[in-house]
Formats: sequence, C-alpha cells, structure tokens
Amino acid sequence: MVIQLDGQVLNYEVVGEGKPLIMLHGNNESHEIFEEAISVLSGYYTVYAIDSRGQGLSAPANEYHYTDMAEDVINFIETLDIESPILYGFSDGGIIGLMVAIKKGYLIDKLIVSGVNLTPKGLKHSALSEIKRDFKRTKDPLVEMMLREPNLTENDLSKINVPTLITMGSNDMVKPAEGRKLNNSIKSSTLKVLDGETHGSYIIHSTKIADIILTYQL
Repeated sequence: MVIQLDGQVLNYEVVGEGKPLIMLHGNNESHEIFEEAISVLSGYYTVYAIDSRGQGLSAPANEYHYTDMAEDVINFIETLDIESPILYGFSDGGIIGLMVAIKKGYLIDKLIVSGVNLTPKGLKHSALSEIKRDFKRTKDPLVEMMLREPNLTENDLSKINVPTLITMGSNDMVKPAEGRKLNNSIKSSTLKVLDGETHGSYIIHSTKIADIILTYQL
C-alpha cells in the first residue's frame, strides 16, 4: 500500500488484528526484514510496517535526515488516525522512534528500540570505519546520514514520557554505553542486553524480536 504524506510517498504493509504496532526498519533496508516477526505478531496486533523514505518501495527524497523521517511517521499516525500504537524501531528506525517520542510522545502508547546510537560516535570504531568506507565507495546519501546524524542529547531523551524498552546485542555495533545512557535518561525505561546477539541477528528475518515484543507487552 502507498500513502502520500505532505509530499512524501511511503510504502507500507498492514496485516493482522488487534492493538496497532508500527515497525520501522534500519538503514538501506525495507519492512521485508520483519517478515518472520510479522508472521507471529500479526496474530496479536494490527501491524503497520513502513518503508522509510528512499528505501524499499517508498519514494526518494532530495535530502535525508532522521528528523524528516520522524515527521513522516508522525504524519502517518495522524493521517491514518492510528490510536495509541506501540512504536518499534530497529537501528535507524529506533532513532526515528526516539525522535517521534521526543516530539509527539502523546501519539504513542509504548516505545521499543533496538540497536540505537545517539550520535555517530556512539558506534564502535570498527562499525564507523566500515560506514565511512561504504560511503566513499557508493556516495549513498543514506549512508552519509549515518556519518552526520543523529545528534541526540540526554536532555532530548529526558522529554520521553512513554514506557520504553531498549534492546541491544552483547556484540552490537553500538557501544554498550549508549544503551546505558538511554536507560538512564528516559524516565520509564528498561534495558535488555541479549547475550551472543549482534546488531541485527535477533531482528532481521528472525522471530526473536517478536517474542521480545510480546513478552514486554504481557
């Protein structure tokens, strides 16, 4: 399905019945990374899985910024009149989710984020070096965005008032300190570090994240 929001065309999938759950993917991915999780979650929720601007089947944009992507999600919720959804975001999707909660947290019921960095320096050196090499090779503006953004502060995070679950792998590309900083700055938050998991091993084409979401909701 497609929807036009303030000039930006987004592709999304909606499946299942029950409380609304919005799912946001990572950089240069699409909602298809959640296929296995959605097959489980759609038995409990109405799942809205969005392709962020310039990714999947969504239309490209002239520039790419996390703030614009967060505004897309806000417009999506308001235009479709989605009442008190759970918002889940992985990596870039988690950054977007934080920004939605900071700006208009009253729109969502709960926030779940996985593998989120607050600034580019929050990534491990090896991961940041790999992103730099990727951008040098491709000149991809979406990759460049990861080198310049986000720039979230602890003061920004203190504005989040919705219950928040933060997950990261013990072998994540995000520094462990980022998870602790998130947990310490967001009032009603829980940090879950998953032993043996990498940045996306429990999320991309996996049902593990579905189990985590369901358990958190119980």
